Amino acid sequence: MKIGLFGFGKAGKAVASVILQSKDHSLQWVYRKTNRLNSRDAADFFGIESNDPGHFYSEKKISIQDLLEQHPVDAIIDFSSQEGIYTYGESAAHRKVKIISAISHYSDKEVNFLHKLAQKAIVFWSPNITLGINYLLYASQFLKKIAPAVDIEIIEEHFKDKKGISGTAIRIADVLEVKDEKINTIRAGGIVGKHEVIFGFPFQTVRLIHESISRDAFGNGALFAAEHLVNKKPGFYKFEDLLHPYFKV
Repeated sequence: MKIGLFGFGKAGKAVASVILQSKDHSLQWVYRKTNRLNSRDAADFFGIESNDPGHFYSEKKISIQDLLEQHPVDAIIDFSSQEGIYTYGESAAHRKVKIISAISHYSDKEVNFLHKLAQKAIVFWSPNITLGINYLLYASQFLKKIAPAVDIEIIEEHFKDKKGISGTAIRIADVLEVKDEKINTIRAGGIVGKHEVIFGFPFQTVRLIHESISRDAFGNGALFAAEHLVNKKPGFYKFEDLLHPYFKV
């Protein structure tokens, strides 16, 4: 699968590295606001031996419409910003390019825009695109169904400079139908990301914990999504849509 990447921050870099090392997928390009890396490619940047083009392109030098025309891809993976979808969304959907968004926070405006794009193309959004955290979400929902009156507390831990409540924690709270004040936030050191859901019963406690050891987990999750969206019809997809078939008895 030919892949284009939006976003080259800490997570975007990790995702690019994972794609470059994949035998089944090819990183075609990375689209950025700045043109500082335009003379290089991603494999050269990381010092990885790869046949992927992986070229850096800047919006200052080429429009997304021209980039998709000259260097077509099967999917766009987005680790950029909340507003990034407006840069490429219409052009990608028009060309039936799969949109795989891992943006932590979207307002209702962006979510509505994603659903609009999903009328033309496959659109996937996961605030946390790691496979493990989405398994935690799925398992949590099962436990909540078994014991709907159980006490629930959510703990989320991240690096000290991360601002606001994590999108993943908010997603967990929404799925389990608990209020945001049940989310306990910790900011310390260089913690990549840790989420814990505590189910408090009268005489026992169940804890479901997911911890990201490396941001490479985002890359593996993004590729899992890309592979499981093959042959899907245009529409809006969440991670649980991809996991559900594995839980059928």
